[in-house]
Amino acid sequence: MIQEAEVMISKSFSKNLVAIGSAGFLLIIGIPFVKSKTIARSSVETKSNLTVLPVETLEVRQANSYEVLRNYTGEIVARRASELGFERAGNLVWFGVDRGDRVIKGTAIAKLDTRNLQAQRARLLAQKAQAIAVLSELQNGARAEEIAAAKAEVSNLTNQLQLEEIKADRRRSLYSQGAISRENLDEITYTAKALSDRLNIARSRLEELLNGTRSEQIEAQKAAVRQLDASIAELDVNIDKSTIRAPFSGIIAARNTDEGTVIQAGQSVVRLVEDATPEVEIGVPNEILSELQIGSNRKVKVGDRTYRAKVVSILPEIDPATQTRTIILKLEGNRSLIASKEVARLQITRSVNNSGYWLPTTALVRSEKGLWSCFVVIEIGSNYRIEKRDLEVLHSDGDRVFVRGTLSEGEKVVSQGTQRLVPEQLVRPIAGQRSEVRGQGSEVTDNSK
Repeated sequence: MIQEAEVMISKSFSKNLVAIGSAGFLLIIGIPFVKSKTIARSSVETKSNLTVLPVETLEVRQANSYEVLRNYTGEIVARRASELGFERAGNLVWFGVDRGDRVIKGTAIAKLDTRNLQAQRARLLAQKAQAIAVLSELQNGARAEEIAAAKAEVSNLTNQLQLEEIKADRRRSLYSQGAISRENLDEITYTAKALSDRLNIARSRLEELLNGTRSEQIEAQKAAVRQLDASIAELDVNIDKSTIRAPFSGIIAARNTDEGTVIQAGQSVVRLVEDATPEVEIGVPNEILSELQIGSNRKVKVGDRTYRAKVVSILPEIDPATQTRTIILKLEGNRSLIASKEVARLQITRSVNNSGYWLPTTALVRSEKGLWSCFVVIEIGSNYRIEKRDLEVLHSDGDRVFVRGTLSEGEKVVSQGTQRLVPEQLVRPIAGQRSEVRGQGSEVTDNSK
């Protein structure tokens, strides 16, 4: 009986031990299971708190064009600028201006030594006076006294010839009678012939005096006077060229030499820049000339100052180096601060026809191979998640860009804080300040919830 009781106790203890062991095993297994489940729930809650981020969004609207501001560079030029010099060589003896001086048209600027020219001019004037006196004598003809003397000479020779002819008649009668020799007759005959020749000369002289000077002689003398006048005029031109005068009103920009210098013909002595409204010369591509009509107004920037300018002309030739046409503009307004050779920039706004969307630069996300993308917010039930859209940037304008790509009208783009986001991430749109990014025919409006 005792043995049976021990066996029963032993079996009962074994069952209890197994039960206790089973309970302990279950307890050991259950504790980490519960702990794992608790940790998992905590991890999900923590992850959810980290990934659901607040974001500001912009609803995009499609635009059909955008404006591009182009700057074309040129320079300020004076309407006239001249390197002034002498047309003849000589010694520079006088300078009447200095750099920065304002001169009016016709003002004497510098002079050469002209003493040798003045001496030549005086000699020519004396020769001219002599030629004029001869011409006057020829034009006035012989004096009355000369004519009277010529007439008296003709009368005297006539009387002498008549006397010799009477003598000759008598000698011929005596010779025929043999009273005189042949020699005496020939002598008286020769004398009569000589008087006849002298009388003919005297009569011609008298006729010449009575008729006056021949026209050919007068014209020849007039030509001599005119030749002297031309020589004097040539000297006067050379004397005048010995003085540099301002061809237009302006400012002396440079003085290249001083008194005492021997100047060569054509050597630059001073540079004169016209003191008038400056002009702007700018080269532009041929394709935009249709937008630059003569008389149209444009904006020109000189340094940090912007001026209104009017297109006054377009040069007909293309620059072979730059393949541009030169346009000339006249500045308006206060131009006192503008200097010649200063850089000027013409601002032209051109409209480019292209469909796309305006986005702030903060909405861009750098993608692969130099491309760009953005994040859009997609609503799924009561949740919002991020999707990526690939973009092509067509134009940049300060803090905004004009893009095209896989965006659609009305989609909500994350406007900033994109560095915190990844595709498929859960987000929560929040209310933000209203923001607009405007372009021609487009706008992006903040529609954050």
